[in-house]
Amino acid sequence: MSREVILYIAMSLDGYIATEDDNIDFLSKVDVLGEDYGYGDFQHQVDTLIWGRKTYDKLLSFGIPFPHKDKKCYVLSKSRTGRNEDIEYYGGDLVELISKLKNEEGKNIYCDGGGEVVFSLLKNKLIDKMIISIIPHLLGAGKRLFNDGRPEQSMDLMKSVSYPSGLVQLWYDMKD
Repeated sequence: MSREVILYIAMSLDGYIATEDDNIDFLSKVDVLGEDYGYGDFQHQVDTLIWGRKTYDKLLSFGIPFPHKDKKCYVLSKSRTGRNEDIEYYGGDLVELISKLKNEEGKNIYCDGGGEVVFSLLKNKLIDKMIISIIPHLLGAGKRLFNDGRPEQSMDLMKSVSYPSGLVQLWYDMKD
């Protein structure tokens, strides 16, 4: 079985992943003690991460230990290079990186924000599955999950799960 690229991300009901100033406080509206919305189970299915630099910087701003030390983590950046004990900055061709990773042995590949990363992945039809958690909140403006200008794509809804908090999670397989 080939490795799959899976976008696992949350957005507001009106399609935003953050405010214009990168605030993601709206995500806490669905915080419920002991509920991780399947994130823990999902993490057992992946061994590689691809994140945008702003998403990585946001995680660092929380002041918590890096939560994915057991995984290979690529942070896409046009301005930073090198690596540290947790991540490797990658400024090369995204299509080449995904192709290389898919041809290696391993578990699935987890992609997270931001919008530019999602745009590039969709533009190049590199996403195999999407798991999108919709937060019951309207931001009104901000950073959109799906930027304009990408190609039209179809998908199959594989599952939807609604939670008492109001969060709805949609699982899609991308069509060729």
